[in-house]
Amino acid sequence: MKTPPLRRIGFAALAVLLTGTASACADDTTAAPAVALEPAPAEQQLAGACPATVVVQLQWAPETDSGPLFGLLGPGYTVDADNNKITGPLVADGKDTGVRLEIRAGGPAIGFQTVPSQMYVDPSITLGLAHSEHAIAAAGQQPIVAVTTLLRNSPQMLMWDPKTNPDWQGIADIGKSGKPVVVSKGQLYPDWLVARGLVRKEQIDASYDNSPSRFVTDPSFAQQGFANAEPFTYEHEVRAWNKPVGYQLLKDVGYEGYARTVNVRADKLAELRPCLRKLVPMIQRATASFKADPGHVNDVVVDVVEQNPKLSPYSAELAEFGSRALIDGGLIGNDTDGVLGSFDETRVQRIIDEFGPILRAGGANVPTGLTAKDLVTKEFLDPAISVTG
Repeated sequence: MKTPPLRRIGFAALAVLLTGTASACADDTTAAPAVALEPAPAEQQLAGACPATVVVQLQWAPETDSGPLFGLLGPGYTVDADNNKITGPLVADGKDTGVRLEIRAGGPAIGFQTVPSQMYVDPSITLGLAHSEHAIAAAGQQPIVAVTTLLRNSPQMLMWDPKTNPDWQGIADIGKSGKPVVVSKGQLYPDWLVARGLVRKEQIDASYDNSPSRFVTDPSFAQQGFANAEPFTYEHEVRAWNKPVGYQLLKDVGYEGYARTVNVRADKLAELRPCLRKLVPMIQRATASFKADPGHVNDVVVDVVEQNPKLSPYSAELAEFGSRALIDGGLIGNDTDGVLGSFDETRVQRIIDEFGPILRAGGANVPTGLTAKDLVTKEFLDPAISVTG
C-alpha cells in the first residue's frame, strides 16, 4: 500500500512562482570537513552491537518533527542529494559511538511507499518511522514493532480560512457545514473521522496534491495539515495568502494515534536486541535534549535540506516555529508511565480497536486478535529518562 504525500512538496514550486526565487544547483554529495571526535564511554559504544551503519528511514523529508534523530548525527556528515540521504557519525552527547548513522528521506524519495513496505523491500534499513495506523495496516504482511516514539501526540490537523468560515471553531463545525475536507489520497484518518461521526463520508475529497494553490484560490473548504508546518508556512511563506489560518488538531477530537514511532521489523527484533538496548536510551536522551533546546537540531535540519536541491525549502524560521509548536504544544513529553518515549499500551489497544475495523473494511489484512504487544515494546526504554513540563 502506498502512502500519500503528507506535506510540503507543493511549496517549493509555489515559492518560485510567487517570489521569483530559485534554488541553486548542488553537487551530488556535499560533506562537511572531517572532525575528530572523542569516543563515547564503553557503555555507549555501539560497534559490535549495532550494524556498522544504523539506517533510519523517515516518513517524509527531514524536518524537526524527527529532530531527535538529527541530534544523534555528529559533525562531518555527508549529504547525498542523488540518493536523498545524510550520513555521519552516530554520537551520544557529542561523542563517537563507533558506528555511522544514515538518515534517509521518505515520501517522494521512496515513491510514496509506506515505511513498513520500504523496510521489507530494503533489509539494510535498521529503524523506520511510522504512525500507529500504518503499523496496524501493515501488521498482516509487513509487521513492525515500535521501540520508542519521538512524539507523544500527533501534530496532524485540519485547517480552514477563518474569514471565509467565521463560524468554524473546530472539526465538528466542519462536519456540520457539509463542506469538503480535502486530504491526500490514501490517508487513513479521514475514515476514522467518518466512523466517529465528526464528518460525513461524502465530505472527504482525496484530491489534495500538497500545493497551496487551490486553498489560496478558493478557501471555502477544510484542508489537511500539520500544526508544526502549515500555520507558519501559510502566514509567512505562501505570499499569495500571507495571513493566519484556523485549525484544530485531530488529537483534540479523540485521535490517539502515536506519530513518529521508531520501529524495527518484527522478524529482526531478536537480532537487533543487543543494539536496541544501547540505542533506544540514546534516542530518549536525544529527545530530552531536543525538548530542552532545539537550536542545534534546527540548524542541522535546515543545513541538510539546504544542501539537497531535490527537497522543498525549509527555512530557519520554519524550523524554529515547528520545534516550538511540538514542544510548547505538549506533543513531546513523558507518557502515562512517566517515561519519555514510552507507550501507553491501553491507548495502543484502543487505537487498534478503532482502526482495525476501518482498515479491514478498506481491504487491509489486519490480523484478528492483534494486540498492543504486537505493535509496541517497552523492553529497551530507560525508565529513568523523563522530562518536566
